[in-house]
Amino acid sequence: MKINEIFYSVQGEGLLVGTPSIFLRTSGCNLRCTYCDTTYAYTKGTEMKIQEILDEVNKFPCAHICITGGEPLFQKDTPKLIEFLLKKNYTVCLETNGSYSIKKLVGKKSLIISLDVKCPSSGSHEQMNLNNIFCLSKKDQLKFIIKNKEDYLYAKKILKKYHPVCSVFFQPIWGTDPKKLASWILHDGLPVRLSVQLHKIIWGIKRGV
Repeated sequence: MKINEIFYSVQGEGLLVGTPSIFLRTSGCNLRCTYCDTTYAYTKGTEMKIQEILDEVNKFPCAHICITGGEPLFQKDTPKLIEFLLKKNYTVCLETNGSYSIKKLVGKKSLIISLDVKCPSSGSHEQMNLNNIFCLSKKDQLKFIIKNKEDYLYAKKILKKYHPVCSVFFQPIWGTDPKKLASWILHDGLPVRLSVQLHKIIWGIKRGV
């Protein structure tokens, strides 16, 4: 597998926010979202065997692993890696961009699927596999990255149509005013959580955190 970086930090988003986690960032992505903050993972990385990856994550005093990207499912061996990590008793959170089917991954104990649905400002919303929402369970999470009112209304429309059973997070694009998004959520009484990127608040915009 081609791995861009492996590091130890705190989870900055979603259900596990603030939780010490090992981050395993894969290389490669099939999307080119306008706001992407990990463009360095599009192509750069090091080829590693699964055992080499296991040896590396074993160096950290942590049982939580976040597989992110890039897009992890861009690589065919990611499901195999997940199986090995689960057998090692890690709790795994898979962050995926919503374009690949997750059907074969659902139902695995100790695996949390963090599914994105791209909104119009991303430029990638037409590439979403929205049927993935039906595959999510209560332990998973659904995330919308929101830049403006158009994105917000699009996310509302998706929620109304697909009725996800899991926790839903609305996250403002970094650098935009979270007060606006918070006010829209409160005005409409949406059953969602406002998410901000804790790691960027703590360390700023840098790699390896």
